[in-house]
Amino acid sequence: MSALTSLNSRRRNAEITDLGHEPTVDVLVIGGGVTGVGVALDAASRGLSVVLAERHDLAYGTSRWSSKLVHGGLRYLASGRVKIAYESAVERGTLIERNAPHLIRPLPQVVPLLPSTGLWRAGLIRTGYFAGDLLRMAARTPSHTLPRSHKVTSVQMRSYAPTIRTAGLRGGLVFWDGQLVDDSRLVVAIARTAAGYGAKILTRCAATDVTDHGATLHDTVTDTDIPIRARSVINASGVWASQVAKDVTVRPSRGTHLVFPREAFNGLAAGLTVPVGGETSRFVFALPADGRVYVGLTDEDAPGPIPDVPRATEAEIDFLIDTINTALAKPLSREDMLGTYSGLRPLVDTGSGQASDVSRKHAIIASANGPITVIGGKLTTYRRMAEDAVDAAVERHGLHARACVTKNLPLVGATDRDTLSMIPAPPRLVRRYGTEAVKVLNMAAHNPTLLEPVAVGVDTTMAEFLFAVQHEGALDEADILDRRTRLGLSPADREAAAPSARGALLSSDGIHH
Repeated sequence: MSALTSLNSRRRNAEITDLGHEPTVDVLVIGGGVTGVGVALDAASRGLSVVLAERHDLAYGTSRWSSKLVHGGLRYLASGRVKIAYESAVERGTLIERNAPHLIRPLPQVVPLLPSTGLWRAGLIRTGYFAGDLLRMAARTPSHTLPRSHKVTSVQMRSYAPTIRTAGLRGGLVFWDGQLVDDSRLVVAIARTAAGYGAKILTRCAATDVTDHGATLHDTVTDTDIPIRARSVINASGVWASQVAKDVTVRPSRGTHLVFPREAFNGLAAGLTVPVGGETSRFVFALPADGRVYVGLTDEDAPGPIPDVPRATEAEIDFLIDTINTALAKPLSREDMLGTYSGLRPLVDTGSGQASDVSRKHAIIASANGPITVIGGKLTTYRRMAEDAVDAAVERHGLHARACVTKNLPLVGATDRDTLSMIPAPPRLVRRYGTEAVKVLNMAAHNPTLLEPVAVGVDTTMAEFLFAVQHEGALDEADILDRRTRLGLSPADREAAAPSARGALLSSDGIHH
């Protein structure tokens, strides 16, 4: 593992010191979500000097609250947004084939054909899936990666979803899409890849007094200010974009998920897709991932002050449980849940329509005397958003940069699937770390107990905690529990693992401090 891609407090402190000696860079990126780190990687890989400033932690905001799907834009076809759907399909193929095959797996998604799904609606869904197949082919994603959609029997449907309601079941429809093992891990991998190209990734640094040629970074660890000059500034702060660029208006939309143990769905082997009653193109999903099932999602306007951590409403929880229960033999209740999470989509404010109708197309906005803002879009298309933002900065400020190379740039840990299958490490680690899974195992080379679970009922090990601190930029317990490992999605698991997180920080004292 190259030290160039390792993020930790020692590197952070050294790079902040370097900025004090040479405070001028080509690109200052504000925001450490998937779009911000994508911008940092795009710019750094073009040969530009880059500083990324994030006031909290990587993937602190919207980027860790997704459905963890890398989707081909199928839902956008229903409303005639073919260009956005095609862009999503292309970017999905780039991610799953070249950028991050270790973090993304093909996921079958099944729609049960129950009495509530009449022949007309079933035909509409099948037509949509066929259009999704055409999108996949147009994007040149091979069928051995994402198979074509098809119909399955009732027996096959129950093998995918054992808890499905059987009364009146007449089979199901299957469509394949991409699923992230963890959205936060994607953000960290992009950030570390950018660091490998020389980008300074500075968490706990809030940007203030932002102009189109610099800002003041406030290091919240040491409570000191660092003036920085930049030839260009790119605002990628998502739902907080209007706090950085006053002439940008964001319309936040809240998406809520419920977290269940996988046992609640008796070993769900596919994404269960349940139509919402009374609507033609809206669904609730139950998505299995690493011992859990995520049920989502909602799409509600979220006006008013923007919280650091959004919360699910009672109405959203009821809506999701009620909808998923229409397809289950044994209804779920709140008592079955491990927890909930909600994220705010940074939609471009068009001033009208319901949140679900607002375009997901991204926008690049150049303020008169402020930064270039990249806003809107979605996780799947972060790479394209970053490319467009850097292109705008290069043109506006006359930066000397190479052409974009991120279409064919593997992230840290990435390799082809055949090589991934031969890595001598547990499959769970390979899915999360790719080629670096062996490096995680080596954290326990002199102490095998580091490979034991950090708490009863979880798979995460102390070796992973140590790796998070020494190589993935985790600076405190929350970074480890809530973003590098996601144990925090279950409050009970978080509480049980917290002592081990503190131990990892103390064990890495030379790195951490």
